Amino acid sequence: MTGSPFGATRTDPGLRRTLPGRGGALVTGSAKGIGRAIVLALAGEGLDVAVHYRGSRREAETVVALAEAAGVRAVALQADVTDEREAHDLFDTAAAALGGLRVLVNNVGNYHKGPLAELDTGTWHHMFDSNLHATFYTCQRAVPIMRAAGGGRVVNIGFTGAELLKARPAIVAYQIAKAGVILYTKALARSEAANAITANVVSPGVMENSVTKPMSEIPMGRTGSLEELVGAVRYFLGPDASYVTGTHLEVAGGWNL
Repeated sequence: MTGSPFGATRTDPGLRRTLPGRGGALVTGSAKGIGRAIVLALAGEGLDVAVHYRGSRREAETVVALAEAAGVRAVALQADVTDEREAHDLFDTAAAALGGLRVLVNNVGNYHKGPLAELDTGTWHHMFDSNLHATFYTCQRAVPIMRAAGGGRVVNIGFTGAELLKARPAIVAYQIAKAGVILYTKALARSEAANAITANVVSPGVMENSVTKPMSEIPMGRTGSLEELVGAVRYFLGPDASYVTGTHLEVAGGWNL
């Protein structure tokens, strides 16, 4: 690949050749930020892509245009993946548009930080809906589609430190939801290992686009780049990870060690 991995064209088929099954890739929440970087990198690797958005239609259409410039099919699809029916419809539409589905990257997941004493029920439920329930809905629908396509790869975006039994009062709802994502992903990996479907978690730490940046807590002394996070996702999709499933990889510069 030449130039930036986010939307660059390439002359070889990249992941399109090495991935199991048939069809394209769906990245949830891919109109902006981390999701945008991932979906454009996959397009640059020769994969047809579905760009999912909830409200950012204009941004999603821009991403589609960039992906198409890489020489692949791309489609923008709107859905609220915290709603089970909409999540399932999204996957049916994506599979029909891309000729199957062999990659799912679950990037959707809102963040909340604030005093524990002020955490209200609505926010608590929203953290679970956005992070854990949405991941459950999308994976449960993606798996039968991947089976029918001959296999696939699932990468769920987590949170660094979510596996630690460490008190984080300011983000407790988010932390618990992301811990659930890790446990669910491990269960999915074990259940689908015989069906040529792998499931892994990539957990960003403090990234260049993070809402908060506690630099003093990071041993490497810097934020992570989107390119570094994309590299971790791509590893789980590439041939070197064909025998890797149920794994949690943190991209965090030593944060929480």
